[in-house]
Amino acid sequence: MTMLDVAVWVCGAILTVAAAGTIYRLAKGPSLLDRVIATDVLLAIVGAGLAIEMVYNHHSSNIILLVIISLVGFLGSVTVARNVGLERS
Repeated sequence: MTMLDVAVWVCGAILTVAAAGTIYRLAKGPSLLDRVIATDVLLAIVGAGLAIEMVYNHHSSNIILLVIISLVGFLGSVTVARNVGLERS
């Protein structure tokens, strides 16, 4: 077992715990903004998992998927922020 294997397993465990906490917040969040932030964090966790997989397997074929995930997360957050801003004013 190489050092890269150990690092991938540790990162995978950390991302799994983070994803479990995020899914809990997504299900129990008291407000819409809590759920939006949890969704954004979950997208970041998925992106980090894809990046770790690319490093481990020495390829870059998931770059487009990472860009799409980042774009969807950004546009979703901006859209909700605009709608919440319009509702409060």
